[in-house]
This record gives sequence, structure tokens and C-alpha cells, in this order.
Amino acid sequence: MSTIVAVLKNNVACIAADSLTSFGDTKQAAEYVTDSDKILRFTGVASENYMGIVGSAAHQLVMQSLIINHSDKIDFSNRLTIFNTLKTIHPILKEEYFLNSKEEDEDSYESSRVDALIMNANGIFGLYSLREVDQYSRFWAVGSGSEFALGAMYAVYDQLDDAEQIAKAGVTAGATFDNGSALPMTSYSMAVKE
Repeated sequence: MSTIVAVLKNNVACIAADSLTSFGDTKQAAEYVTDSDKILRFTGVASENYMGIVGSAAHQLVMQSLIINHSDKIDFSNRLTIFNTLKTIHPILKEEYFLNSKEEDEDSYESSRVDALIMNANGIFGLYSLREVDQYSRFWAVGSGSEFALGAMYAVYDQLDDAEQIAKAGVTAGATFDNGSALPMTSYSMAVKE
């Protein structure tokens, strides 16, 4: 569930997310939950980072704890350092946080069961359950509302100059059409290196 987007335009990056949490058929709207922000903000080895995580609600608490207890192992500077960080923390997720890495599909690698978007001064990145990492040049979205968000951001990207406005269009579309996403949204922006 969720709609999380990241946008890069005119040397500014923005990450934004909806605020709905659900447990089965029960929705927890932002007005009832004090911790509805799906974006974690933290300083890693090399920079300030923002990370929006989709999937189980437990992922966010696990990542918060992991970042606090293992900050010296977190480096999201570029595609390769993110991959190496994911490789380093995977055994920690299994041993300390009891990650069940088995998925129903038989993949070649164990799953970390986390999909997320990351924003920092070096750009916007996607990380996926088998520790795949992509860096994006314009925008991307993850979560159950991602297809709506991608379509909306594609439609406005060349018309708007502001990364946050583009991100808002994506999250709003996800929240409008995906039953696993809802407003209000949170967003964070920062300058990125050329």
C-alpha cells in the first residue's frame, strides 16, 4: 500500500508520500495516528537522507531502529554504496530484527522485503527487495498507487518547473485513485549536486 514519489528537476529533489496506514481492512488515517509520516529523515555516513518505505508498517520502525543502532553502516551516497549498504544490513535485518526473507516466488537471492525511494544531495534512488538499486534522472514512484503517480508526474513534468509541485501531482493522483493511499501528504525538498 502507499504512494511514495521522488522528483528531480532544476537541481532540486523532492520526496513525498501519502499518509494512510492500514491493517487488513482497517484504515488508520493521519488524523488518528501521530506518526503518519512515511518518510524517514536521517544522516548517514556521507549525507542527509530521506527515505520513503512501502510495504509492511513494521518496515519503518525496523529502519528507524537500524539507522539509530547501525548508522556507521549506512551510506546512500550513490548506487554502488547503497547496494553495499543493503548487502551489509541484510544479515542484521535477519539476525536482529527477525526478517523473514522467504517470499512465495523462488528468486535467485534472498529478499530484504523492502521497497523504498531515497533522496539526498546526490539525487533520487529506488531500492528494491532483492537489493536492486536504480538512480533516477527525473522522477519515480513506489507503492500501490505508483502507476497513478507515474502517469500524473509524466503528464506535468515538462509543464512545471517545481519538483514539489510535480511530486504533489503524483501523490494526489495516487491518493485519489488507489484505495491504499490517502491525503494528507508530506514532502521534503533539497538542493542536489549538478
